[in-house]
Amino acid sequence: MTRRLQEETTRKIDKELQQLVMDELSWDPSVDAAAIGVSIDSGVVMLSGTVHSLSEKWSAERATERVKGVKAISDEIVVELSSDFRRGDSDIARAATNALDWNASVPLGRIQVIVQNGWVTLDGAVDRHFQKAEAERVARSLVGVRGVVNRIDVKPPISTADVKSQIVKALERAAEIDAKKIWVEICDSKVILSGSVRSLVEREEAERAAWAAPGISAVVNSIEIA
Repeated sequence: MTRRLQEETTRKIDKELQQLVMDELSWDPSVDAAAIGVSIDSGVVMLSGTVHSLSEKWSAERATERVKGVKAISDEIVVELSSDFRRGDSDIARAATNALDWNASVPLGRIQVIVQNGWVTLDGAVDRHFQKAEAERVARSLVGVRGVVNRIDVKPPISTADVKSQIVKALERAAEIDAKKIWVEICDSKVILSGSVRSLVEREEAERAAWAAPGISAVVNSIEIA
């Protein structure tokens, strides 16, 4: 195949992928697809435009991840709050603290909230990654939030001797993952994933399975999309 033919083939694939992403954004009721621009470069999706909440920006990312063929996402969507969505920093801080206190997945009293110009910074320490992720999800969903900085540490209280075995079994149980093509290595409390999968969603699912294991403080996802 000549270089010119390769370039033409890549452009054709990118154009088809662009349409698939736009269709998925239009299908998601939480996203105003008309306000979001989509461009593709060799499977890498660039999102642009303006939305009225951080949760909508996040929903656009998740919708794009679901599309088969997406290798990576560059999100340049700008959050521009309308008057209905604007809140003062003190109101956001109070709402975030209350929401975290009332969430059963977040350890009570272990997360500190700082808000400046609509940006929420989360500090503290939890035992497992899903608690850190849930705290960020809670903050991201609040009205008036422009962005979230998650500085929560994961400090597991247990041994990680059998973590690899638990992660491998979790991958084997997952319906959307071909576990035979994924390799798991453990270095202290860090998980290193390698191998190849068929889609970005499958890659993300493998990472979520690794994060779910107790005692994990970091996951390095080196899985390639075939």
